[in-house]
Amino acid sequence: MDSLELMRSGCWHNGFTNEIFEALIRAEELCFQYNSLSPRQRDSRHDIMRGLIGKIEKPFDIHSPFHCDFGTNISIGPNFVGNYNLTILDEAQVTIGSNVFIGPNVGIYTVIHALDHRQRNEGIMRSKPVTIGDNVWIGAGVTILPGVTIGERAVIGAGSVVTHDIPAGVLAFGNPCKVVRDITDSDTVSDIKE
Repeated sequence: MDSLELMRSGCWHNGFTNEIFEALIRAEELCFQYNSLSPRQRDSRHDIMRGLIGKIEKPFDIHSPFHCDFGTNISIGPNFVGNYNLTILDEAQVTIGSNVFIGPNVGIYTVIHALDHRQRNEGIMRSKPVTIGDNVWIGAGVTILPGVTIGERAVIGAGSVVTHDIPAGVLAFGNPCKVVRDITDSDTVSDIKE
């Protein structure tokens, strides 16, 4: 296995290799180009994003600034909205379903550094994937930690730190994030003005 495959595998490895460094620089350069373009340059921005992200389906809207570590380990379904300052550290696979809305200042993290300072200083790390199901809304300022799965139709309240899996169809928030209640038909808005 090369160092990028080791990184994605979830086993402990040295994250300070030339191959990993070059992949990080590539993604950083593409993020820089993306974030430097005017929002009115939609076609150019979409071209950059399709070259950066492993899989991304239209339509999508990702506001600047956007940051990721590799991009190639990210998969995003259609009708995605990523608000300002979305950061995805994708050492492992990050899978985002369709119709997902992510608020501003959200961080999705897959990397785990060694607790022992000597090993951490040598670059010893591992990664765990993150999965976000279809029709999920992630509120502003949410932190999603390595290995977490968020079930479809879940809503994660602003400022939450998601440390463990969240089931489908629930409202969850807090630090650490906890299920508060199911989302039911009574949550449907009925007084929409036209």
